[in-house]
Amino acid sequence: MRVLIVEDETTAQENLREMLHEYDSRIEILGITEGVKQTINWLEKSEQPDLIFMDIHLSDGSAFTIFDMINIQTPIIFTTAYDQYAIDAFKVNSIDYLLKPIKQERLKEALDKFKRLTSNDISLYMQQILKLRPKQTYKERLLIPIKDKLMPITLSEVSCFYVAEKATNIYMQNGEVYPYVKSLEQIAAMLDPNKFIRANKQYILSRNSIQEITIWFDSRLRITLNVPTPEYIFISKNKASEFKAWFTNEIL
Repeated sequence: MRVLIVEDETTAQENLREMLHEYDSRIEILGITEGVKQTINWLEKSEQPDLIFMDIHLSDGSAFTIFDMINIQTPIIFTTAYDQYAIDAFKVNSIDYLLKPIKQERLKEALDKFKRLTSNDISLYMQQILKLRPKQTYKERLLIPIKDKLMPITLSEVSCFYVAEKATNIYMQNGEVYPYVKSLEQIAAMLDPNKFIRANKQYILSRNSIQEITIWFDSRLRITLNVPTPEYIFISKNKASEFKAWFTNEIL
């Protein structure tokens, strides 16, 4: 079995790879992609896999936008943290999905189900995917709990979201910093991907807050924002092209 993994979290990539090989050591991982643009490029240029594992929320947008840009005939098992829309839709349409963190037993069930699919099943399966795409709506404001109050903030005034030691903070363009209870994955799912990007494991950046982009010695990009940040912000070599395309409005 030849597999493509579409996942923007390194730990999740490695865990899924290990579990697939535990299920069957003969499974071949043809590739791993991290975003919409990168996945489209890979599918256009590479040998088609037998099965795709695809995270719903990618670094540069919703995985469902991939199906607007390219015709995919390969069966897909979606992965997601907690996405009630996706869960309800998959149940109704009998499309399989895996909740993160993925359990070995659930992976086995999904793969066993895939092996039972006939060519007609696969054709019907693929017809359902376009029906699953939700209407995209993005938040414009957040309510931040501060003691016994809820402080409204406008996302256009946010410079970045930063996480360290499982604690998330919002850095505002006026220099204020507020704690926030959601993970970066949860935050990314509610942000407009044309305005915000998941830069790495620790940062989500606002396009309007990016002040300087420096080419680093190992082909990474170092990003400077219009506010001080607790750590340097780096874009990996693998995501540098994708980031530059996003910044210049060439994707999405």
